[in-house]
Amino acid sequence: MHQDKTLVCKDCGEEFVFTASEQDFFEEKGFTNEPQRCKACRNARKNNGKPQREMFDAVCASCGKACKVPFQPRDDRPVYCSDCFSRNR
Repeated sequence: MHQDKTLVCKDCGEEFVFTASEQDFFEEKGFTNEPQRCKACRNARKNNGKPQREMFDAVCASCGKACKVPFQPRDDRPVYCSDCFSRNR
């Protein structure tokens, strides 16, 4: 059985927890090394150099709630929030 471990991020120096379930996952995937970076630094490193996705404001055609979508809304097509989109799918 694994137990939670506190590790230090090699980029930012902050402590982070390497949970028992994460350790199980690493073992299942065959990874032999522990993570060296916290989640925030891993995400920053992974997305480094990639442009941020532009999000646009919209109003859901079904419930009227304000939402953000990754495309420029057009007047001739309805836009749905994620909840209404999942329901209508």
